[in-house]
Formats: sequence, C-alpha cells, structure tokens
Amino acid sequence: MTQHTFRREREPSGGSRPGRLVTRPWCWAAVVLMATSACGTSSTSREDLTGEQLFSTPFPRSNGRSCATCHVPEDNFTLTPAHVARLLEANPDDPLFSAIDADDPTAEKLTFEHLKKGLVRVWLTLPDNVDLIDDDGDVITPSDRKLFVWRGVPSIADSALTAPFQLDGRVETLEDQAQGAITGHSESGKAPRGELERIAAFERDVFSSDRARSVAEYLAGGGDPESAPDVEDGLELTPTEERGREVYKAICAACHGGGNRATIVDREIHDLAFPAIKPDGTVLYEVPATDPPTPVLVAQPRNEFLNIGSAYETFMGQLDPDSHVFTRDVSFPRYRYRFYTDDSRREIAADLPPTAPPGFDDDLDGDGDPAGFNDDPDSDGNPVAGPNFGLQLFSADPGRSMITGSLNDFESFDVPTLRGIGKTAPYFHDNAADTLERVVEVYSDHLLSRFPSLTLPGEKEPDDDGDIGPPEAMTADQKSDLVAFLKRL
Repeated sequence: MTQHTFRREREPSGGSRPGRLVTRPWCWAAVVLMATSACGTSSTSREDLTGEQLFSTPFPRSNGRSCATCHVPEDNFTLTPAHVARLLEANPDDPLFSAIDADDPTAEKLTFEHLKKGLVRVWLTLPDNVDLIDDDGDVITPSDRKLFVWRGVPSIADSALTAPFQLDGRVETLEDQAQGAITGHSESGKAPRGELERIAAFERDVFSSDRARSVAEYLAGGGDPESAPDVEDGLELTPTEERGREVYKAICAACHGGGNRATIVDREIHDLAFPAIKPDGTVLYEVPATDPPTPVLVAQPRNEFLNIGSAYETFMGQLDPDSHVFTRDVSFPRYRYRFYTDDSRREIAADLPPTAPPGFDDDLDGDGDPAGFNDDPDSDGNPVAGPNFGLQLFSADPGRSMITGSLNDFESFDVPTLRGIGKTAPYFHDNAADTLERVVEVYSDHLLSRFPSLTLPGEKEPDDDGDIGPPEAMTADQKSDLVAFLKRL
C-alpha cells in the first residue's frame, strides 16, 4: 500500500470554505496589485485596504498567493479545472502553481495534475488516539503525526449561513479560517487581527442570491434555520422545477433542510449512515440475520456531519479506470487508521478500513461483482462490510474523524448549503463528481437506494455502472427534475 512519501514541517492547512456571488467590479485589484510585490505590501498600505481588497492582495512574506488565487471571483469564488488549465497555459509562473500543491513538491520538475482537477493539498494532524497503519496492521505514524489529503476548494459564497468551517468543520470562525489559509496555502505568517476581521466581513457579505442574503439576515437576527421562511415560495418555477422541488422535499430536505438548506431536520434519517463498528472494523448487524440485513445504528444527536460515501467513491475510482469518478486518473493517498479507546493508544477500538477478507475483489476480474464487494457472509449470515457498507482497501481522506478522533466520524464531512450549487462544480469534498447530474446519480444509485424510506416510487432505469445492490432510489425523470430545482436554489 502506497503511503505519502514526503512531509512538510508546517502547520496544518487552513483549507477553504463556501462563499458568495457578488457582482462588484474587480478592476481595483489591478491597481492594488501594481503596488504590490510577490512579497506583499507594507503594513501601512495594508491598513488602508478593505476586506474585499485584502481578499485579492498577496500576503506579505508569502508564496505570492492571495485568497482570490484559489477562490476565483470570476468563477463564483471556487477553483475550477477550466480556470487552472487556462492559467497554466497562459502563465505557468502564477502563484497558484506553487510547489505546495504540486503532485510531488520534491520533484525536480513540478507537475500539477491534481491542481488541474481543482484539488489542493491539505495537511492534517492525527488525533492523539489515532495512528496510521499498513496493510499488515503495523503502526507507521510519521514522527510529526501529520498526513495530507487532496480536497476541492469550496466557494466562499453563503458562508454567513453555516458554521463551523472547512469541509471537516475544524475551524469555528471565518477569521480563524482566513488565518489557516494564509498559513497553510499562502505559506505566510500570522496576519493582524484587523486584517482577518476585514476579510471575514467581506466573506460574510458574499451571497449566491438575494434569497440567500435574506435567509442570512433572518439568522443574524436570532432566527432558527428550521423556522426560516421558505424564500423559494416566491419563485416562478417551471413544471419540471416544481416536480424537482417535491423530490427535494422527499429525499434531500432531511439533511439539507431549513432556510439555509444545510440543516439536519430528520435525525432518524441522518443516523441511518452511522452503523456500529466492531473491533475488527466491520459493521455490526442484528443477530439473527434479517433479510435484508439490519445494521445496528449509533445515535448521533449532536453530530452535524455525515458520511455519504463520497470518499468511498474516490476509492472505487482508484480501482476502476472506467468509472464515472472525475478524479479517477489522479492518485490519492492510501491510508489505514487505527483508532484507540483513549489517548494512551494502548487499547484498539477498531482498524479502518478493516482488513480485506479472503475473496475480496481488488480489481475488476469479470466475475460479475464490482471491485470492493465480497459475497461471503459471516458466521451469523450477515455481510462482511466496512462503514460504507462495502469493503475497501484504503481511505483517501479520513474526514471529520481526524478532528474528533471518533471512528463514527470516519470519512464524514460537513453538510454544505445547497444554495448556489448549480454554479460551484466540481462537487463533493474531493471533486469526485464534475456535474450536478452526476451528483444526483451518485445519491440515487449508491446512497439513498440503501434506505427504503428514501426510495421514491416509479420504475427505475437499468443500473449503468454494473454494481450490485438495490435498484436506484429515483427514476430518470425524478433525477432530471431534481437537478432542475437544485439549479434554482
């Protein structure tokens, strides 16, 4: 199993977070940058800059990057593959192409295949109760207890609607988020608090729509997300969008509810994604076995994060070069983790992903079963499966579990707002889906279909990716209707 082969003695990356669409002119940026070297401006000149200007001004003693280097204003404050490709051709010396986000920062000639997928490198520190292990279960934790992952760059739009920040929720405030990004992505030092506050104030004032802004104002006034007025009521929707809205209410709103479209309003549905894990890392099922098998669930009343299987999609894409996964042709880290019961690291709680049993398919061998599935039940007649209800050889990103140290957070990420989602491709934490249509396909085929209560009536189309399991949760028309509504949010 390939582990990361280099380490950087830096603080963990600050990453990025959703933001908002503004139509303000950006011509002032050229004036600011003309007065700015790659090393930034003097402290006096920076004191006069607004938050909007600071957002697009390189930080002092940095690699030349600003916030806008990765949160590109012209692309709804995201980093798109198309932007990276154009910029690499036009100006390969742009600060975006710093060694920090090269495929291999130590290479004599730097390449940027991951960056061309819109991915940046994020460094994380292992919790005190977690180690890295190899295929044989031997501990291989580096001395600095750090690992890196590849993640996409979310838009900053609508960040006033949600907190905490970062895809794994490791930052409580936008000010701290900005400092983390300055340190981790611009390789600069500690910024003055006043600058961070101005940047954060600018980010809070970027919205994907006037409707999103009105929800933010309601929340800022002390309103509860669940009781916020439905600002979509005033929209003139087409018949297709109207049908899509009904699909949204039926299967999306349980976790993407409330006025911010990011509030978990059905804890029972949410908890379906949290199976109990046995010491060997496999899912605990009810005994005697039921048909279909019934996993024992772990209640998560205060957990606002969720494993929807996006990291598992990336794993499958690494095994299958013909998969639909957008990032299938770039390599991801291959990690296994040992979770202990406490910080002493003496008693093992579970190894994740679990060790593959005999008969595990590690490639597409033409036997009719997809890679990662094993048909042989355990002695109780239940499936042998990991937390994603399948089996996997490695994890490309541990998600929230590296923040909490909880194995229940394995490969979990935040529930983002869906406002403005039609303008922020690619999708998922690591850009595994390049279109909104593909996102809906993944949900219909690989997530919602596992739960009968989230499966809509109607004749489903044949499964086009050949995997086993229940039929899709939505019909072809329901999927296209849902996409149409999502693009109006």
